[in-house]
Amino acid sequence: MSDLNRGIMKFKGADSPIAVTLSGALILGSIVFLILWAMDSAYAIR
Repeated sequence: MSDLNRGIMKFKGADSPIAVTLSGALILGSIVFLILWAMDSAYAIR
């Protein structure tokens, strides 16, 4: 069993490259969105 197939990712195929890529893109996209939203709220960019 892979280490990625433990914890909350307890389903078959949790360590597949597609699942890892999708979850990584979702997390990174969320972080970028939050940074851009914070910068837009803090400074008058537009």
